[in-house]
Amino acid sequence: MRLISTVVPLAALSLSLSFSAMANAGEETRLLEAINSYRSQVQPCGNQASAELPPLAADPRLIMPVSNTSDLQQAMTRASYPMVTVQAITLSGPRDADAAMQAVRESFCQVVLDPQFVDIGVSREGRDWRIVLARPLLTARLRDWQSEGQALLSFVNTARSQPRQCGTQAFDAAQPLAWNASLAGAAEGHSRAMANNNFFDHKGRNGDTPGDRVELAGYQAQQVGENIAAGQDNARKVVDGWLASPGHCATLMTPAYRELGAAYAADPKSDAGIYWTALFGTPSGNASE
Repeated sequence: MRLISTVVPLAALSLSLSFSAMANAGEETRLLEAINSYRSQVQPCGNQASAELPPLAADPRLIMPVSNTSDLQQAMTRASYPMVTVQAITLSGPRDADAAMQAVRESFCQVVLDPQFVDIGVSREGRDWRIVLARPLLTARLRDWQSEGQALLSFVNTARSQPRQCGTQAFDAAQPLAWNASLAGAAEGHSRAMANNNFFDHKGRNGDTPGDRVELAGYQAQQVGENIAAGQDNARKVVDGWLASPGHCATLMTPAYRELGAAYAADPKSDAGIYWTALFGTPSGNASE
């Protein structure tokens, strides 16, 4: 269950840009896909580079009329969306998703690259667009981190059991991974560090890497990989998000991996509320495929 007992103050943003030309039907979906593609890679934004972020999930409750300028928080309540925070971007004039995405990159990169957001809704009326990004209260009844980590392993193995296209890479079905307690301990430590120190990155605040963490945990790795996620309130959503992201999907489907350890950690003071880490490993002595 979510460890947050109160809703934090609303963070709402409504800005406008002017463009021209006509939008086409279905462009809302194209814009959503473009935003997720943008988030899936490290991007320059302001004076720093973003982290590689998981995709945002489309939520129909966040699709709101562009012409409705009423209080955003009240609109979220009417839509029965139990939010922690929400932001809205308003664009006036882009003729299609490409033009809208250019406006987002140029003026709203810090909003769409904010790791606290989990869900998105895109609406359009003619040349006017509204993009709503939000993070909900966690409502799942989460068990201890070991149990949820093993649930995540089960979803990963289900995904690995069938051929899959990860972006431009095609993968055959791969053998299931076995649970490894050392990898799990290292995963829990990194999830806890992200939650308690309010950051989202493969590199720890002390500069350690996934390889450093598994070595410290006593795992002798020939190969190691790591997927991280933030904001999702159950293991299935985490894995679904990774499968929708080419880089995360490729790590998950890599046939050389033999073992996995995974964990979550939550901190109500952090931006995302909950953080997940999965460490994939091939122990020394195993031939990679």
